[in-house]
Amino acid sequence: MPPEPPYNEKYRPQFHFTAHKNWLSDPNGCVFYQGEYHLFFQHNPFGREWGNMTWGHAVSPDLVHWQELPPAIRPYDGGMIYSGSAVVDSDNTSGLGKENTSPLIAAFTHAKKPFGQALAFSNDRGRAWQLYDNGKPVVPNQGLDAEEHDPKIFWHPPSRQWVMLIWVRMNQVRFFTSNNLREWKYASDFSGEGFYECPNLFELPVDDNNQNTRWILHDAFFKYWIGLFDGVSFTPESGPLQGDYGANFYAAQTWNNTGNRIIQISWMDKGQYPDMPFNQQMTFPCELSLRSTTCGLKLFRRPVREIECLYREECIIKNQELLAGQDLSLTTFGELFDIKAEIEISQDATFNHYFYDQVIACTKAQIQCLGITVPVRKSDGLIKLRLLVDRTSVELFVNDGEVSMSSCFLPCQKETDIKCQAKNGGVLVHSVSIYNLRSAWDRSQGIE
Repeated sequence: MPPEPPYNEKYRPQFHFTAHKNWLSDPNGCVFYQGEYHLFFQHNPFGREWGNMTWGHAVSPDLVHWQELPPAIRPYDGGMIYSGSAVVDSDNTSGLGKENTSPLIAAFTHAKKPFGQALAFSNDRGRAWQLYDNGKPVVPNQGLDAEEHDPKIFWHPPSRQWVMLIWVRMNQVRFFTSNNLREWKYASDFSGEGFYECPNLFELPVDDNNQNTRWILHDAFFKYWIGLFDGVSFTPESGPLQGDYGANFYAAQTWNNTGNRIIQISWMDKGQYPDMPFNQQMTFPCELSLRSTTCGLKLFRRPVREIECLYREECIIKNQELLAGQDLSLTTFGELFDIKAEIEISQDATFNHYFYDQVIACTKAQIQCLGITVPVRKSDGLIKLRLLVDRTSVELFVNDGEVSMSSCFLPCQKETDIKCQAKNGGVLVHSVSIYNLRSAWDRSQGIE
């Protein structure tokens, strides 16, 4: 049999980012610049397994259609290139721009023990990258752990300075500040129980009120703390809380330079892709918000609205009451779906979604997805569900993203129908909307 065409192999996700071939893991350097979303990622250019860590690189105009570019930052001086972040130096504070341009600056861990944090810069929209000072660390190892890593950098407008935070050892993050991105001074430490790798910090309005904001600090497992940040230190008010409950969510990062949108992407670690030229995938990008609940402030995650450009066919059903054992009459079949449902569930009843050989089961009090059970909170008597189903993953969002679960699976066949059923009691279906999606690779299957 002839090989599958590129980006259409049996287990290739069709709207979640994957590398053209070989290993992919942590997202790095997420930044928006001159109409393009840049996604860098931990990448092995030479094999399907972890190793030879390099910054892979892809760009997108809309967070949906991606084009992979040549690797951006490659290993040097006996050390691999571990995770980090990138910013637009709009005022050329670094002095690394050409002819008053705004360079892109990337901070990364040079993984040669003892690890240090180094810089690279680009003056051509991120296509070519040059090491600053031959790749020497701008933040040397702090002596707390030989493998300190994962610098996150961003501009803090109130204090008019750059901020860097790095994971220095289990339970500890260290903050630094700079006026020029090249010279950094110690600012403070944060200690959080269980804090492990990939620190990320950003500000969000509470309930869309820009006069009332809080800062979110989270680690690689998306344990997050809510608090205040003054440009020097982070003061927690609550946490740690859990941001995602699925089996395959790690090392999330948010894009810099996206205005008032906080957009997040994560590595879906430990997915399985037998006999594929690639290995591992990303989550679909989600927009984050901070909202008041009866349990206090919580992060909400929702797929970015740009997913609607993939909508192809729809099946919408409204105002149906299902008795125990009854199915919802749906006429849809395919392999890629965005499914939205608003339901009321009677006592002891369960509302099941079936697809491929998987089932998602929801009761009044909890939801179960691929073997993991999470409590849910009713919203005005309704439970809102949303499922993104790709060839090898399902991302579940409950009550507008108050609960999210990102998980991988291997499908039992190429395509599936969608079935909804009430069990052990009645379910009032206010609405179910199922959108078949086209492949996001239709416009982006080349490699420059």
